[in-house]
Amino acid sequence: MTPNIVFFFSDQQRWDTLGCNGQIPDVTPRLDQFAREDATNFVNCFTPQPVCGPARAMLQTGLYPTQTGCFRNAVSLPVNQRTIAKAIKEAGYEVGYVGKWHLASDRDGENYATLPVPPERRGGYDGFWRAADVLEFTSHGYGGYVYDENGKKLEFDGYRTDCITDHALDFINQYKSEKPFFLFISHIEPHHQNDRNDYEGPKGSQEKYRDFVAPPDLEPGKGDWERFYPDYLGCINALDTNFGRVVDALKARGFYENTLVVYASDHGCHFRTLNHEAVGGYDDYKRNSFENTIHVPLLIKGPGFEPGRREEKVVSLIDLPVTLMTAAGCRIDEGIQGRALQETGAGDWENMVYIQISESYMGRAVRSDRYKYVVYAPDQDPHNVAVTDVYRERYLFDLEKDPLEKHNLLGDAEYEPVRAAMKERLLQFARQAGEGELQITEG
Repeated sequence: MTPNIVFFFSDQQRWDTLGCNGQIPDVTPRLDQFAREDATNFVNCFTPQPVCGPARAMLQTGLYPTQTGCFRNAVSLPVNQRTIAKAIKEAGYEVGYVGKWHLASDRDGENYATLPVPPERRGGYDGFWRAADVLEFTSHGYGGYVYDENGKKLEFDGYRTDCITDHALDFINQYKSEKPFFLFISHIEPHHQNDRNDYEGPKGSQEKYRDFVAPPDLEPGKGDWERFYPDYLGCINALDTNFGRVVDALKARGFYENTLVVYASDHGCHFRTLNHEAVGGYDDYKRNSFENTIHVPLLIKGPGFEPGRREEKVVSLIDLPVTLMTAAGCRIDEGIQGRALQETGAGDWENMVYIQISESYMGRAVRSDRYKYVVYAPDQDPHNVAVTDVYRERYLFDLEKDPLEKHNLLGDAEYEPVRAAMKERLLQFARQAGEGELQITEG
């Protein structure tokens, strides 16, 4: 039977904030239960672009951000771009979208940040729509608004994660079509609230999570994590509760057993501890190649995914579009990037992913199951230039021996074979992503 698909998406959530991935105290009981009983936990999943808009463009298209032009925030998805919504509709699905879109506005062109997103700019989600292009501009932790498919403003007063989920539950509870459905639920939590320079967890979060155990990469006195982490965890606990509400609604309607359910996030968060890494641009909480930025949670339940499995193979968010299309029985266009995650059990799975970096600096990286190799172009403007021909080596890390990435191994003779192999693989990835023939000079 063709499965329904529900994609539950968070924003700026670190991989290690799930209890099943080590978070203390445990703030995600429903997600932990999901991982334990129903889903495969991909513990080595990485984003191919640690910026909100580019990551979303990648998820909707299965293409690297430089292939769509959406290499930084405030670049709209091309109107005629083929997307997963369009492909899945062709396979006979109804589609719905709820929450943050972030793919309709252009920095120097049309701006729908606080306006209804017109139908042609919704990436093929032409049915149920309860969304805002830039949700952080139309709402706060408590209160705000989104728009429906007819452009009608829908205001809410409660906690944002609860209210966005209410719209998703409306879709599930009212669904009557005989067709399978694809519902994308895009939350903004635990992303910081831009206009208030704050993390807006539910009331009481500071007290509830004041005794958290800090991840080892966050050093006391550096960045702003000591102030914000309790509310950050409060946001994640709210996501967990609302993920549970979605699961319960699917079960109540008899949909759950035949639904592929995905939980993921666009990028992590370093809490301003790595802002010095920016070269030619700026950073606040993401936008670099370090583990706390690129390592993201990924749980998948459904056909082809073993319940309770902890999958150690290295995967990328760019694998998700072809994964969803495979589950839906879609036509998969030539040129789409990524690999179907249903195939991670195959013996020839390559433990290597490609990462593009913009806004803070123009960079590229490859991450394997042990090593990470990073290059950058410090003479390029990371806000206005998507692709360049010449890069300079920046980092080589042995993550097995140095998980906190403190010791740069470029120039170490012992690691020269690793450096050469990682460089060659990066060049291959760049060609595959349509970036042409790159030159990489020594740092």
